Amino acid sequence: MRVKDYQAILKAAAEVLGGAIHVVDADGITILYNEEMATLEKINVSDALGKPFREIFSSIPEEESTLLAALRYKKPTLNQEQTYLNAYGKEIAVINSTVPIIVDGKVVAAMEVAKDITDIKNMSDTILDLQSDLFTAEDDAQEDSEQRPRRSKKAGIKKYHFDDIAGKSIAFEEVLARAKKASRNDVTVLINGETGTGKELFAQSIHYDGLRKKGPFLAQNCAAIPESLLEGMLFGTAKGGFTGAEDRAGLFEQANGGTLLLDEVSAMPYGLQGKLLRVLQEEYIRRVGGDRDIPVDVRIIATINEPAEKLIEEGRLRKDLYFRLGIVRLQIPPLRDRKSDIPILVDEFLKKYNDRFDKQVWMVSDKAMSKLMDYDYPGNIRELENVIMGAVSMADDEHVLTEDDISIGGSYKGANTGIAGFTSGNSKLADYLEDIEKTLIGQQLMANDGNVSQTARDLGMLRQNLQHKIRKYGL
Repeated sequence: MRVKDYQAILKAAAEVLGGAIHVVDADGITILYNEEMATLEKINVSDALGKPFREIFSSIPEEESTLLAALRYKKPTLNQEQTYLNAYGKEIAVINSTVPIIVDGKVVAAMEVAKDITDIKNMSDTILDLQSDLFTAEDDAQEDSEQRPRRSKKAGIKKYHFDDIAGKSIAFEEVLARAKKASRNDVTVLINGETGTGKELFAQSIHYDGLRKKGPFLAQNCAAIPESLLEGMLFGTAKGGFTGAEDRAGLFEQANGGTLLLDEVSAMPYGLQGKLLRVLQEEYIRRVGGDRDIPVDVRIIATINEPAEKLIEEGRLRKDLYFRLGIVRLQIPPLRDRKSDIPILVDEFLKKYNDRFDKQVWMVSDKAMSKLMDYDYPGNIRELENVIMGAVSMADDEHVLTEDDISIGGSYKGANTGIAGFTSGNSKLADYLEDIEKTLIGQQLMANDGNVSQTARDLGMLRQNLQHKIRKYGL
């Protein structure tokens, strides 16, 4: 088979599998450069094919090129972040995997598959910079705990205290008392609770009413950032550690003397969980690409939203990390198990949204309260809050919310009742089922406050399939 035939097969495979692909031969000459890679790097395919790699990307130091490393040292590079300038001087960030192609022990080519993360990289850098600026400013203006309001705001950041947590049920008061005890010591805390139960409120309260209240409180959702970026966000990066890397402090350094909340810690890649465990044990970090150990004094509070035993069995949470994080464990009950707290929560949300929307809604009717009490709240307190927020925002001059004002459980109940009335004359079955699917997905997304990963788990779908549905329905 001719070389051109192999190239055609490889090009066809790339189009089927997807991804941005760049292949160079043993001399570093580009022999395959697909449209996805051209779009990513803002280079015409014709300007890359047949050209030496060093000619196209002269801004990349030769010793930092993963393609050249694959050719010279038979060295594969998997899922590595790179930041570099394209031929037109525009900075782009990618996650790439590069492998040598070896025939009879000889390297004949190298292939790189890349994913554009420029926007995500810019977002993560901005988050780190903003958090650094925020807590530098707060060093100059510590809050007076005697005079503080129930919920204070600085630079738009909400700060919660135990006074902000409402509930009188026995199960809830037990976990609240345990959390208050935890605020008086300095050990790691693992908070387990379904989505929407208020895990971050507990975490913030432990910090702002605790021993480290004068230090920074930082939070990071581990499910929201790709693996390669998450390590850099947590531990920082060292200049020269990878292509385009700069010296940048991570969240551990920024949270020094305070608390770092790791939300959905089970979403952290398994290998990175091992590095986190080492940091917890040794109390120092090493920046990505760095060679210097940096001592850190950070209290870790972590959250999970599924049973720990299930996460460990499925290989999503390291058992040793679970025991290290769970020195103190808090299990927050779902709202369906503390329904006696619903009237208390409703009163709190009425006050909150009366202020926000300049309304005068004083109470809910008995029938409206019965409707609220009869529902199971898969989205827990967050879902109840959304229900009250919607009702208050739509109120006119009334002072009492009625049963008709309460829209609960999304609109899918109405869709179900309509199934009996379906006829081929008024709708196509496929369209009707799509409407139901759209409503159910929208409801669960709302219940999970837009968390795609949790919604996919709740609906028993692959995350990629759910993302496709979200784009399809414009949710």
